Amino acid sequence: MFKFPQMDFEMAIWEMTSLLIAPKKVFKSIYYHPSQRDDGQKTKNTWHRPDPSFTYLLSFFLLLTALAWGLAYAPSFGAIVRLSLLFIFFHFIGSSLLVSTIGYFAIGRLFGPDGAAASLTGLRGGNGRRRGAAQGLFVQPGEKDQLEFGYCFDVSNRAFFPLYLHLYVVQFLLLPLLTRSPSNFLATFLGNTLYLSALTYYTYITFLGYNALPFLHNTELLLLPILAFAILWLVSLIAGWGIVAQGRSVEGLFWGA
Repeated sequence: MFKFPQMDFEMAIWEMTSLLIAPKKVFKSIYYHPSQRDDGQKTKNTWHRPDPSFTYLLSFFLLLTALAWGLAYAPSFGAIVRLSLLFIFFHFIGSSLLVSTIGYFAIGRLFGPDGAAASLTGLRGGNGRRRGAAQGLFVQPGEKDQLEFGYCFDVSNRAFFPLYLHLYVVQFLLLPLLTRSPSNFLATFLGNTLYLSALTYYTYITFLGYNALPFLHNTELLLLPILAFAILWLVSLIAGWGIVAQGRSVEGLFWGA
């Protein structure tokens, strides 16, 4: 796990770039991963790529971001260390573990061959995917049609990167504008739209990750939260409620207050 020479950081950088301009390419490469690992002598049937370079690289970016936030808003060594730990181990690793755990136990059961979504018709991919085992705690040889926890964690990590750019980089740059008076419509609109875009992108990347698995059915249903986010965004604008301009909302997000 800590053998850096064996990590493909170039691939991780390519994935980060592709997540912004052509996210489907990222999971298409993961889709072909199992067949590429069959050398004729030993077949490793896994959808999970055992290379933590993406996680380490994004953690490094979060460390740099924490330094920027700390120096700008709480220039003390202790605060910067605390913020760095909060960004990496709570916001990133912690949330990814939580989301991937939920996905591991729920996605396979809901969207697998015997899941509730598999019986639905009229959605793209509803009848065209091959059938296989929905889920297993450990992947057994020859049982590649299983949802692996490692793959769920891969999806969560990659979905976090666009959210990181929205809420940790762009929000930091726009914070002087976004924290104006809550009555400022422009600040409210920009702040709420920023969060809408971040959550929409997170949901879409998550959908692409699970949609790449051929044994899951009707994964388009994973896009439904985007509709809820859009409704909440519209209601918040009508009510004049700004996410960022609520005083302690930013502190609560970034400082754990």
